[in-house]
Amino acid sequence: MKQINNGETFELTSQTLEFCRHIAGSSKIAAIVLVDNYSMKTSNERTIHEVMLVIHNFQPRLMSYLKTVNNKTIFVFAVDQWIFERDIDRGFLGEAIACKLIFPHLALYGNDYLHEKEVALKKRLILELLENLVVNFPELSHRIQIKPQYFMYEVFSNRIRVFPLIAYDLTNLTSYLQQNEEQALSSYNEALKQLEAEEKISSSNGYVTISKKFNTQCQNPRLKIINLSKNMPRTLFTSIFGVLPQLMNIVSQNTEVFLRTQKINWIRQPDATCRLMDPQKYVFFPTSEGLVSLSDKIDVKGFAQRMLLKGQNDNIEVEPVGGMLNDVYLINAHGNGGETKVLAKRFKDWSGFKWFPLTLWSFGARSFAVSGQARLAKECAISEFLRNEGFNVPKILHVSNAERIVFMEYIEGENLSEAIKRFATSTDPATLEDVLGKVGRVGEILAQVHSHNVSLGDTKPDNVLIKQDGTIFLIDFEQATQDGDKAWDIAVFLYYCGHYLQPFYSNGKAESIAKAYIDGYLKSGGNAYNVRKAGAPKYTRVFSIFTPPPTMRAISDVCKKTESIEGEAHG
Repeated sequence: MKQINNGETFELTSQTLEFCRHIAGSSKIAAIVLVDNYSMKTSNERTIHEVMLVIHNFQPRLMSYLKTVNNKTIFVFAVDQWIFERDIDRGFLGEAIACKLIFPHLALYGNDYLHEKEVALKKRLILELLENLVVNFPELSHRIQIKPQYFMYEVFSNRIRVFPLIAYDLTNLTSYLQQNEEQALSSYNEALKQLEAEEKISSSNGYVTISKKFNTQCQNPRLKIINLSKNMPRTLFTSIFGVLPQLMNIVSQNTEVFLRTQKINWIRQPDATCRLMDPQKYVFFPTSEGLVSLSDKIDVKGFAQRMLLKGQNDNIEVEPVGGMLNDVYLINAHGNGGETKVLAKRFKDWSGFKWFPLTLWSFGARSFAVSGQARLAKECAISEFLRNEGFNVPKILHVSNAERIVFMEYIEGENLSEAIKRFATSTDPATLEDVLGKVGRVGEILAQVHSHNVSLGDTKPDNVLIKQDGTIFLIDFEQATQDGDKAWDIAVFLYYCGHYLQPFYSNGKAESIAKAYIDGYLKSGGNAYNVRKAGAPKYTRVFSIFTPPPTMRAISDVCKKTESIEGEAHG
């Protein structure tokens, strides 16, 4: 109504209030609110002004009314107060009614009541979004940093997804939010303060982080199913209660647009205007070089040009360096500052035949993270966690979630599998002692990782790099988890080592490697029970397809006979 002149506004408001009182009769009115109140929205004689009327003990429960005032149409949606409040508190009607308070609105009556309900609604919706972040990024969720704008734009985006007709008014909504963002965020900020007081989140420097307490509460796989299931009633009821005024506005203001709605491609992504409202640009990954937005989109060459050469037109070499299940590239940038090497890893989704053999191979012993996004999140989260705890791991330099690429520090060194191969063929005592010493140090490092309740998932010797000065680096954390199977880590390392030994006459060397590794593991406080468990058939059968049976048996026997240093299992 702001676009109408003052005289018209007063008359239209007066007649709207009078019409609402007539509808309520003797019942008490809780609130009257003008919805879809965008300041940029054009107003003409054909505009539909939508009003929500909340009435105490309204017997029809739900009813809509139309009234024409000076050639302007008022659409009043009357709702019983009990139903309205249940929709606020628990999405009784899929928030089809409550969502009127999500979009810009103007209270004509009952401002304090409406504000209280608006904050309560947004608090509940924020909690749902936080739960989804924990479910989708379990290892990363308590480390990501979120701007409050994420919650507002994600709520809008979710409503557009379940009711695409809203997208036809998206330009007006986007323009309004760009000019009134601080005002639009005020109720979200109020809800966030309440959640901080409840220790579900913490805030610092304008960013929100999920508390470990809330993170633990959300570690329930049913949450994802529950939250996804909420979209069905949202779609149904929002369509029922929102379609009439939306269609009336479209028909009255632009007949051509209405005709196009008959050919809506419900699968097509929102247009460029919708992409301006990108919630993911307000969610950030922590890296060694600072925060990176979840929406950041940069390819391998773009990273080299923008991040490494700072826009200089110097030489860039991109070399594929292997990777069957992922694409891995070595970026070699030559600029004024010299040569810089960065490793880029693109996480492909493992679908169909690509990942089926992995599942079949490890069935009953280990499950794998399959989606590219899940593996990328694990790589970033565990790598940064271990680096902050003092472990030698490559620095994460940048993340492009949209492209599923992680850019990381390139470590010059020999992977441990090469040393194991030398051990397999050597008779030189110095060489044998050197390799066994390295194996023992890797056992110590793994025990220290396990002491932080982290399981790496893929601990084969290829994922251990040894620099020229002897420093040991761990790499590849895309299957790492917290609270994972620590015995699996031990089994992967030892049985992969057995794979590199000679197929005959290697039992003695297999036992030497197993003993060196286990001694190091126990020396640093590793749990002997996990070592014994690694010798069980559950694990040996998994690796028997590429490690000779005598070698497997030799390693397994050493594991089974392991006792802790104190003679009992550590905690």
